[in-house]
Amino acid sequence: MTFGWGAKRGEYRQPYAVDSLRKLRETGSEWIALSFWTYQDRVYSTSITFDYGYTMTDRDIAFAVKEAKAQGLKVCLKPVVNSRDGIWRAHIGFPDDAKGATYWDEWFESYTNFVCHYAELAEELGCEMFCIGCEMVRTEAKSRYWRALIEKVRGIYSGPIIYNGNHGKEEGIDWFDAVDFIGMSAYYPVAKQPGDSLASMLEGWAAQKPKLAALSRKFGKPVVFMEIGCRSALGCATMPWDFEHDELPFHEEEQANFYQSALQSFWDEPWFAGFFWWDWSTKLYELEEAPANRGFDIYGKKAGDVLKAYYAGKKRVGV
Repeated sequence: MTFGWGAKRGEYRQPYAVDSLRKLRETGSEWIALSFWTYQDRVYSTSITFDYGYTMTDRDIAFAVKEAKAQGLKVCLKPVVNSRDGIWRAHIGFPDDAKGATYWDEWFESYTNFVCHYAELAEELGCEMFCIGCEMVRTEAKSRYWRALIEKVRGIYSGPIIYNGNHGKEEGIDWFDAVDFIGMSAYYPVAKQPGDSLASMLEGWAAQKPKLAALSRKFGKPVVFMEIGCRSALGCATMPWDFEHDELPFHEEEQANFYQSALQSFWDEPWFAGFFWWDWSTKLYELEEAPANRGFDIYGKKAGDVLKAYYAGKKRVGV
C-alpha cells in the first residue's frame, strides 16, 4: 500500500495515523510506500525547496517508519517533487538548447540533493527500499543525469533502488538497467465501460502484459507496480488515475473487479515482484461511512475483501 500521500507535516505522528497503519496491516499487506512531497514553484523552476507548511519533517518520517516496522511492515521511502503551479510533475523540464542545458544542470543538482537527503534518511532508518523518482516523464530522456544520481545514491543507501515510471511511457527509460526494480504507475484503463465485468478487465490486462514482460526481459529486472488502484466510483476502472470526478456514483463492485483482475493477472508471473496499491489514507473514514466513500481507499469495501483473500492465500475469484 501507498501510505501517507496528501498528509501534511505532523500528521504521521497523530494517533489516527497509527491506527490507520494498524488497519492497513490487517489487509495482509507486507509493505508500504511511504510517500510525501515537497514543491518547486513552477514546472520550469530549477530549485526544489522544503515547504515548511506542508512537507513532512525527518522526525515525522522517522516516526512513521518506526510505527510501520512495529506492525511488521517493510518500507519503501518515496519522496516526490510536485509543482506548486498545479501542473503535473511529468512536465517538469526545459528546452533542449544551450540555455536549457544550464537549466537542466541546475535542476538536476537541486533534485539530486533532494533525493540524496532522503536516501541518507532511508539508510539511517533501515528502509527496505528507496524510490528515486516518480513519473518525471520529461526528465527521463536525460540518462546521463539519472545515472549519475543513481551512482551517488548507491554511495549513500545500501538497499534496493526503484524508479516509478508512468504507464504508457514504458519504453522511454533506457537506464532501467541501473536500478534494481522497474517501477510503474499501472493506471491502465483495462475496463471497456463503466461497471465492467471481471472477465472484461482480465482481457484488458492481457493486452498490457506482453510489453511489461518484454520490459523485464530487456533489462533483466523484475517489475513492480509502484502505484495501482482505482476509486470506488462508477467508470473509474476506465480511467484508474482519476481523482477529480466527484459526481460519479459509488460503485464498489467495479473497484473490486479491478483489484481482482490485477491480482489474478500478475500473481503467478515470475517476472512480476508486487503491488503498491494506491492508496491508504493517513486518516481513515469510519467503517460505517465506507458505502459513501468514492475515493481510492478500500477500507470496509469489497476490494478490501478481495485483497485480504489473496494475501491470505485464498485467491478468491469474483466479488
